[in-house]
Amino acid sequence: MTDTAPTAPPPPTQVTLADGRVEIAPGAPAPTGPYANEDLLPVPVEKRTWTTYNFSALWVGMAHNTASWTLASGLIAVGMDWKQAVFTIALANVIVLIPMLLTGHAGPKYGIPFPVFARASFGIRGANLPAVVRALVACGWFGIQTWIGGEAIYFLAGKLVGSGWTDAAKVGGYAWTMWLSFAIFWALQVVIIYRGMETIRRFENWAAPFVLVGAFVMLWWMSDKAGGFGPLFDQPSKLGWGPDFWKLFAPALMGMIGFWSTLSLNIPDFTRYGKSQKAQTWGQALGLPTTMTLFAFLSVMVTSGSQAVYGEAIWDPVQLAAKTDNTVGLLFALVTVLVATLSVNVAANLVSPAFDFSNIAPRRISFRAGALATCVLGVLIFPWKLYSDPQGYIFTWLGLVGGLLGTVAGILIADYWILRRAKLDLTDLYRTGGRYWYEGGWNWRAVVAFVAGGVLAVGGASFKPLIDGRPIPALAGLADYGWAVGLGTSMVLYLVLMAARGRDRTIV
Repeated sequence: MTDTAPTAPPPPTQVTLADGRVEIAPGAPAPTGPYANEDLLPVPVEKRTWTTYNFSALWVGMAHNTASWTLASGLIAVGMDWKQAVFTIALANVIVLIPMLLTGHAGPKYGIPFPVFARASFGIRGANLPAVVRALVACGWFGIQTWIGGEAIYFLAGKLVGSGWTDAAKVGGYAWTMWLSFAIFWALQVVIIYRGMETIRRFENWAAPFVLVGAFVMLWWMSDKAGGFGPLFDQPSKLGWGPDFWKLFAPALMGMIGFWSTLSLNIPDFTRYGKSQKAQTWGQALGLPTTMTLFAFLSVMVTSGSQAVYGEAIWDPVQLAAKTDNTVGLLFALVTVLVATLSVNVAANLVSPAFDFSNIAPRRISFRAGALATCVLGVLIFPWKLYSDPQGYIFTWLGLVGGLLGTVAGILIADYWILRRAKLDLTDLYRTGGRYWYEGGWNWRAVVAFVAGGVLAVGGASFKPLIDGRPIPALAGLADYGWAVGLGTSMVLYLVLMAARGRDRTIV
């Protein structure tokens, strides 16, 4: 009988460090093929350098922006007082922080972006479904924020140039100079994103404190116009604390959650650069709920002041700043708006869809090409219509976004934490025929859970002012709780379907 040498076990494809972070094993080849490119591959451990301050600054820069301002001021405009508005926003951000931390965990541990993370649950090809949905939402946000930035340039140039700029001939309901301002701000963001992630990190670090100072200056100016802080606190609620308030509270809360439901999915795009789990956890916990609540307070105070001074709640800070006769003050306010809008738009609304679109065809679409696609689509969604009315902005746009994206969050959390216990195979995330290939690259169970959760979450919602009526009137009762309905439904249904499939080698 001939002796045979024992077969040597294959070398490991990934290694786990003492701090729990995982990377491709030294000497092992990096994943290649149609589902990998440089932007989608895991970030090496030595390049995961973001600290607690970097994540906190990122959130301060993103939270202190004009769209965040209009969240709170919009609640004042629809009838809440300052206490009700701040309470609603504070609670929403504590709630949304939970999925933010849960999905963010995969970033520092594995160094992967959101669309690659989604491959574990949706399949290598199926991950394009949540990635494209997230990307299209980001395109909408990019367009809205770019319109806001264009407004700031328009009013700023109007003060410098004169009435010839602001009273220019109208095209499509707006002065042609407003369209030019929109185009200028659009181009400025393209330049920043083309310089890469490190430029974004440096920009966020200095933009965050600058914007915060600008918000306090706005508060000081409005209190001075109102004759002190008393009138700012004294503006009564039009709703009281009875049934009228609570009827508005649920959809408003879901809208506020919907505002950051986008980032609760693609936060791995940033946490993949984290130095440790502690850095991303503390950075986000310190940066998100605290700064959003503070900014909400500043916003509602200023908006209440505008109600006292001008007789109406002016919810758009650009329109409010334009009312000052002090040229220096106006310049400072509008420059602050520009910096704030750049800060959030580049970080929140260009980075994610750039990775998401790259995931569709990694060999053909780079990070930069994905960012450019976002910039173009952000114009085609007509952001000036979405932003024109606080009712449509908060209850239609944000409500729909939150309900739809909550379904994806439910699936990601269920798969990563409950089924896989936070364990992934890095190489298989890029490989045809591996444990995340499922059936032809798609996990139909995740797709079914996504569709079912999405229908229940937004099927009964009002789409005004986009279209009249509700797609499924019988589901109208669920529409006010869209984010929670979507997240809960998809999570439970996904777990049931995966349990029926049985445990096999595809579950790590």
